[in-house]
Amino acid sequence: MTNTCQKRVKGRVDVSAPTRVPGPRRNLHRKVAVSCGGERRVRLRMSPPHRNDFRPCPGGGPGVDTRINEFLTFLAVEKNASENTISAYRSDLAQFEKSVAGQTSDNGASWEAITDQMLLTFVEELRERRYKAATVARKVAAVKSFFSFMAAEGILTCDPTEELRSPQVGKALPRTLTPEEVDELLEQPARKSTPVAQRDKAMLELAYATGMRVTELVSLDVGHVALESDPVTVRGIGKGDQERALPLYQRSVDELRQYIFHVRPKMVRNRNETALFVNRRGGRLTRQGFWLILKNYAREVGLDGITPHTLRHTYATHMLSGGMPLRNVQEALGHASISTT
Repeated sequence: MTNTCQKRVKGRVDVSAPTRVPGPRRNLHRKVAVSCGGERRVRLRMSPPHRNDFRPCPGGGPGVDTRINEFLTFLAVEKNASENTISAYRSDLAQFEKSVAGQTSDNGASWEAITDQMLLTFVEELRERRYKAATVARKVAAVKSFFSFMAAEGILTCDPTEELRSPQVGKALPRTLTPEEVDELLEQPARKSTPVAQRDKAMLELAYATGMRVTELVSLDVGHVALESDPVTVRGIGKGDQERALPLYQRSVDELRQYIFHVRPKMVRNRNETALFVNRRGGRLTRQGFWLILKNYAREVGLDGITPHTLRHTYATHMLSGGMPLRNVQEALGHASISTT
């Protein structure tokens, strides 16, 4: 199976990709089974779904899976959990079971076959139903506790929710743009033929293609783009000065080539300027400058509440939807874990 892999070369994280690197909005990676992180990383077998894997247990209530009922019994007997606590866990896990069952072809799946995408979809469903962050955090915590229990009991070889993080309470979940909204947003600069619009086109394509933080994006120098490599990569430097090589899909490569060789030379005033993206005065573009550019284009297409982090979160969501393993997405984003993704 061909999928994105990661290597460490001389202390640098290299998030490499297949020779042909399509864009994230083109379903770029095949579906893969979820992997557990750390030293216990094991690729779970994607077993054929069987309806019998989700069967109610006597006394557990309608739709409550046998394993869920075992977990609830564990909470009552070993943890001395209150009736209200057990009731909340039962409700949250039944909701998760229903979400997973709805994502399979015959409305059933084994717990061993849980994938990153199933977990992501569950969290997205909670967001779409406008649950408060505290409620989402509780439901995610319930799912994590359930899988931790099954891993500890030897029911599963590892915990597929190991890398899943709950949203921060009091902080709204980031919005995820649809592929159609992304296309519409990224095509706005192309409606103009000015050097500034061409710069914006290349910059927005790169932001979505890599999921870079704004600080990383505006800190890029021309030399950070490896146009001669195969695939073409850009060097990201995240928190803690951690470097990573990020592969680009062809459309972003084409826009970058056009900008670097034909547009940027018209905008810079000092030939010693190293900044990749420059402002109207020829100097390095600032974080605030990028934010205003994005905000204006988003307003033109009727997208409210769009921030630079929206593109970053959308990148992560679309990568996972395309089949990229959660661990690889984490490496591409430049941090150890993903929250609410």
